[in-house]
This record gives sequence, structure tokens and C-alpha cells, in this order.
Amino acid sequence: MAPQIDAPKTVEWQGKRVPVWSMQTINYGLLLSQDPAEVEKVLNACLEDGYFYLDLQGIDGRRMLADQQETLKLMHRFFEAPIEQKNEFGLISSHLGYEPVGSRTGAFGAGTKDGYEMLKVSRDEIQRGSPKVPSPIKNSGDLAVLEDSIGSCNTITKVILSALSTGMGLVGAARFENSHRNERPSTTTLSMMHYLPTEITGKNSQGHQKHTDISSLTLLFSEQWGLQIRPPGTCGAREMGFVEPKPGCAFVHVGDSLRFASGMKMQSCIHRVVPFNPNEHRYSIAYFLRAEDDTMFMDSEGRYVTAGQWHDEKFKAFTDPWQWQAMAPKSMILGGMVEDGEDDGKAVEAPVADEKVVATAEVKEVSVNA
Repeated sequence: MAPQIDAPKTVEWQGKRVPVWSMQTINYGLLLSQDPAEVEKVLNACLEDGYFYLDLQGIDGRRMLADQQETLKLMHRFFEAPIEQKNEFGLISSHLGYEPVGSRTGAFGAGTKDGYEMLKVSRDEIQRGSPKVPSPIKNSGDLAVLEDSIGSCNTITKVILSALSTGMGLVGAARFENSHRNERPSTTTLSMMHYLPTEITGKNSQGHQKHTDISSLTLLFSEQWGLQIRPPGTCGAREMGFVEPKPGCAFVHVGDSLRFASGMKMQSCIHRVVPFNPNEHRYSIAYFLRAEDDTMFMDSEGRYVTAGQWHDEKFKAFTDPWQWQAMAPKSMILGGMVEDGEDDGKAVEAPVADEKVVATAEVKEVSVNA
């Protein structure tokens, strides 16, 4: 159980003061050198909280920050293009292609839709020579941008994974990185997300629903407010609070697969994205490092499953209609993490459909992973 967490800072959102949760900041350069103190620090952050800031401002990380800025420029070009061009990507699979606004449940649970569009690029696909990437991307500099971004993110997450193995005293085949080998098939994905203003999507299509990630580690870049987390433990479980964007830093959090691989010792981060400023276009870049497809672990239900199976089961739940999601076990939706927050179980107004008003109902906010 994580220790009591102080929330010394708050921010106004939707007419009330909401916590801005504090967290550890890990120095990437020290982690790259396997500095013992920094290794212990990142391990404790994953064991106690499940998330941390990663400072990339040193000489070893600045190139990676530059890669993300180039990716952001690519995102503006892509998402500002006509829908016909974006649809050239299609949704080839659950972790590859273009996904339009409103494909999933929104930030406020039952009856709502998401407020973002997304472009997902598979690391395996890039490594195989990108046979399914549309020719306009292949024949421009954008493919090189994606390759650089994926390469940077893969290096960063592998360094973190190696440090966690060392911190836990793992050796040989038991080390986490030995189930995340580059040459083995996995669903590791670079996801680029564009959250549209509420005036475009409508009040019932906002944000990104509450969930834990399928991934082992998620590496997130965003310069804008909107990400909320629920820290583990008795204090943090009471309320979702914001993650403050920190210049020169990425936000890293643990996903289900690493929680399972650690024997449930690490915390899988419960999070969602809400419209902090409903009038702005928000952009974020997420790299989901996932275990090799045939990696076996025990999930929170005590089942032995492969990483590929867990991905497919949870992704199906994530894209199911909210009525079906409500029937899914929380052990899948939240990776076995326990919550008992004051923002759960409230009356939620269902959206209006066909000019008929649907009565409000007492419902649990439901959510699944990205």
C-alpha cells in the first residue's frame, strides 16, 4: 500500500479545486548510467505510486525531446488533413491505423463518447519495412520522423525496464527486458492523439475514459493540461487529480503487464484525460512498450495468460459499447487495481438521443485501457 500522499497544490476545474498530484522526478542520464541511487528511486516510484516524471534535459535525453517535437509537427500535418487522407491509414488492427473521434467511451463514463482522434503506428510494422503504411507517408520525410520517435521511445523505456530489473535483483532470463526483445512480435505501439475542442465534438464526446494501460510501461509526452491520475492508497483513492505538464520531462507510468510480471508488486496507474480547457486542441504522444506476444504471466484473476491474449481481451472491452463495458470485471478494466473514490457511483446524465431525454441513473464510471 502506498503511503499517504499530500496534495499541496490544487487547480480550478469545472468550478472546484482539484488536486495536482506530486510525484518523483527521475534523471534519465543517471538511470542510463545505472546509478544505484537513481535505480532505487525509480523502483520505489513504481512500487509505491506507479508513475513518475522522467527528466530528459541532459545531453542523453535532449535528442529524444527533439524527436518528439518533430513528431508533434507531423501530428499537426496529419490531423489537419482532410478526412479522406486520414482514412488512407484505416484501422488495420486494434493497435495500428487511424481511429476517428467517438470510437470509444468518453471521460465521463456511461453513455458518453471520447473526444479524440488517434493515429497508431506499430513498432513491428516499422521494423518490417512498413508494408501497411500508406505511400504518402513512405514517400515523404514523415516515415523517418516516425522511425526516430519510435527508436527514441524504445531506448528510453528499455533503459527504465533494465533499471527496474536491476533494482529488483533479477538476473538472466528473469529480467524484464528479456520478455521485451526487439526482434520478437509484440503490440508495442506509438499512439498520437488529438483531442478536439468541446464545441466541435459536443458535450457528450469528451476526453479519454478512466483505465489502466495494457502496456508494461507507457511513455507520455504532452505540453498541455488534461491528464488525471488516481494515486494508489487510501489517500489517493479518494479523488482523481491532474498531472502538471513539466517542461523537459516525459510522464512515465506502469501498465498491467509489468504489474503482473512483478507479481503484483508494482502499481498500474489509473488515469483518464479530461477537457481542462474545452476550447483548445490538445495533442499527446504515447509510446506503449508491451511484452512479447507469447510472454506468459498470471493476471489479477489468477489466470495464466499471454501478453497477446491480455492485449486482445482488454482491447475488445475497451472498444465495446459502454453497456457491455459495465459488465466487464474491474480486474480487466483497471488491471486489478482497487479504487473507492468519491467521484464514483454518482448520478450521470445519459446523452440525449433522437430528441428523447433518457433519465439519469446511478451508475459506476466505467473505463478500460488504451
